[in-house]
Amino acid sequence: MSENNEMIVIVRLRGQADTEHSVKKTLSLLRLHKVNHAVVFQKNPTLEGMLDKAKDRVTWGSVDKKTLIHLIKKRGELTGRKKITDAYIKKNTEFKSISDFAKALLEGNAKLTDIPEFRPVFRLSPPKKGFKSLKNPVTRNGDLGYRGEEMSKLIMRMA
Repeated sequence: MSENNEMIVIVRLRGQADTEHSVKKTLSLLRLHKVNHAVVFQKNPTLEGMLDKAKDRVTWGSVDKKTLIHLIKKRGELTGRKKITDAYIKKNTEFKSISDFAKALLEGNAKLTDIPEFRPVFRLSPPKKGFKSLKNPVTRNGDLGYRGEEMSKLIMRMA
């Protein structure tokens, strides 16, 4: 367990066209093969380097417990495209519910791989009310790059 337990969600916003090979490889390592796919990772220096490399294709930010629970309940899938339920979590893990699992995940006491047959990629819809700009970073009134706490709002619009 590391001292920095911040969990971040990364969402791919742009497709493959005109993408440099090293950026394609980075997106592949992040398991972001398609637009509007999201992944959850624990923040670490290696991940920060990968995000810097892919910053023109993705957006990322920290996630709170409520948003993480919503994401897992609504978009979490098991192998075979089956929905994940509290009953499945209780039967197959040491956690009582999705809420307990999400809390442990945020505290650094659990990993997504603790759930058997869990698919680590969340397939999201385009956001309600759309994007501002897929060509500009958040700092220039766009959607790409680091957005911090605002990530939860985007996830809620997409899940």
